[in-house]
Amino acid sequence: MVQPCQSADLSAWATVRETPWQGTEARDARAALEALDLFGAGPFPVLDQLRRYAPVHRDAATGLWLVSRYADVREILMDPHTYLPDNAQNAVCRLSVPALRILAASGFARPPALANNGGPTHAGLRSLVADFFTSMQVSAAVPVIESTASRLLESVAEEVRLRAKSDLSTAYARPLPCLVMMRLLGVTGVPLQTLLTWSEAALELFYGKPAPKRQHLLAEHTAAFFRWLTKLTAAQDSEGLPAALQAHFLPRGAALSPATAVAVCFFVFIAAQATTGQLICTVLSSAAADPQVWSKAGDEEGFAEAWVDETLRREPPVTTWRRVARRDVLLSDVPVPTGAELLLMLMGTGSDPAVFTEPQRRCPRRPKARLHLSFGAGPHRCPGAALARTEATAALRMASRELGEVQLLNHRPDEMTRLLSFRAPAHVPIGRPS
Repeated sequence: MVQPCQSADLSAWATVRETPWQGTEARDARAALEALDLFGAGPFPVLDQLRRYAPVHRDAATGLWLVSRYADVREILMDPHTYLPDNAQNAVCRLSVPALRILAASGFARPPALANNGGPTHAGLRSLVADFFTSMQVSAAVPVIESTASRLLESVAEEVRLRAKSDLSTAYARPLPCLVMMRLLGVTGVPLQTLLTWSEAALELFYGKPAPKRQHLLAEHTAAFFRWLTKLTAAQDSEGLPAALQAHFLPRGAALSPATAVAVCFFVFIAAQATTGQLICTVLSSAAADPQVWSKAGDEEGFAEAWVDETLRREPPVTTWRRVARRDVLLSDVPVPTGAELLLMLMGTGSDPAVFTEPQRRCPRRPKARLHLSFGAGPHRCPGAALARTEATAALRMASRELGEVQLLNHRPDEMTRLLSFRAPAHVPIGRPS
């Protein structure tokens, strides 16, 4: 039964409550934190323990300082001068020499561009990219989203008819934002599946912990992606974002370097489709698990949008993000030294009881649901947030209407993408109710 939630007292944002490490519950929490695997599945209990007992916790395995309270994370995101974005796109784990050689042979580089840019060029580049995701552009994209979704759903419905099941992840959720992105950003000359493979390989290579042999394969895909982007951004007949980057000048009239243009496209192309595809997977999986929710998403005005908002709050596709402390700081009364690499627990902030009442429950139309930090905040807030929300809403609403009654089949909560900063169901198997 879907029930409304009440609003939280937002004055609690700035409150820091110290909880000593004593008692059985606290000792169990300490043991859980010491065994913490940041790449593991099922993070909610650990996120709650972090927030309560160790809101600023140095993870021994990675050396990252985990920051889990909403107030602290928001403070960091709103202050890019004290908390630098320089490490946001660095590889989480050490890359093997063969993988590095493959990347170097392609000319791979990621100079400061968007997410990893704390310098004076960031504002101009972000403004350029944001021009492709204005409210007017998003509204104009709705017919493209809906027509693309309808075509994909026809194939899903046919597969369910013939095989009694389909995987909404591979057949619908992942292709949809990629096809829309190709239209909006002027991407041509590359097969859909190739672009999906390239993007997912890059995410795993830089945010996962693949074995050396797998790093080799991922590096090959990432290098191919980079070579293609280099040609695309240099082509005189390019359109969309690549063409806009060619005409862009930096402060003081300096031309944008080819390497920076490629870095912008590298980030935007992945963010515009891979992470949105992950969001849609989570939205569809959670809705299909509850027949009432699935039905309401197609029948009740505004319900699909509200369900997406709650999914973003509770289970966003981007679960963590990184920053570097520029100077010694104090967070929740914990001294953090200059140069400390911070891991902002975005997923946990959406369940902070200081901000959200009954945070463990998904409550569509929750008051102030969009206070979550799942798209970031401040100068680096995701410029494509409105498009991602619109695509996920349309994907859920249309799937409910065009597929009718379905149920989630053989769902295993542990079948998740396991990357440091990205999380979503690897599969969304559906079939007709028995």
